[in-house]
Amino acid sequence: MELYHVMRTTFSSREFTNEPVPDSALFRILDNARFAPSGGNRQGWRVIIVRDRKTREALAELSVPAARRYSAQLKAGENPWNTVDPTNVDAETIQLTPAPSYFTKPYLQAPLVLVVCVDLRVVASTDQYLHRIGVVSGASIYPFVWNILLAARHEGYGGTITTLAISQEPKIQELLGIPKHFAVCAIIPLGKPVKRLTKLKRKPVSSFATYEHWDGKPLTESYDDK
Repeated sequence: MELYHVMRTTFSSREFTNEPVPDSALFRILDNARFAPSGGNRQGWRVIIVRDRKTREALAELSVPAARRYSAQLKAGENPWNTVDPTNVDAETIQLTPAPSYFTKPYLQAPLVLVVCVDLRVVASTDQYLHRIGVVSGASIYPFVWNILLAARHEGYGGTITTLAISQEPKIQELLGIPKHFAVCAIIPLGKPVKRLTKLKRKPVSSFATYEHWDGKPLTESYDDK
């Protein structure tokens, strides 16, 4: 499958058939995903493959508290869980807000869930002293996570990056025996999509890429090399 086609058609799949993902396909997915870059090439990732129904149910339940807050903030016109604008939604409202089933259903419908972790001892968190939430550590794990989804697309499968359950990380660590120095970075339901999207909606390059300065000239398609 051509690279640009895979990049343009790898969508967030949340509905799956009952077709299993064989170990042979899963091995190929991870065998190719492992060529993702990481800081110092330390490859601090670990993947836990969860097929057990009860464990997947537990992971789904752990996503409920964060899903409630997400939905409550969305209803209030906020951007959920952002670290810049304080929420105006109180704890009681959050507690009374139902968690939409589309947040938990993929864990139960997919034949397996991948829990992706990273060893915090081997990532260079160069933004750790800045007065904002740290994001640089993700450079050593999310290229690998995205490679998993690209490889899954190539193999005819699909999935989505979920993070709501990670708000309950200590409980996930206890559930799966994950050491404390490993951060849980993504939980990926993986399976055969019920339907496959072939046209994704994204903002144009000119809306986010500028020359030389934040307020610089937008980048548009150049015909110089044609």
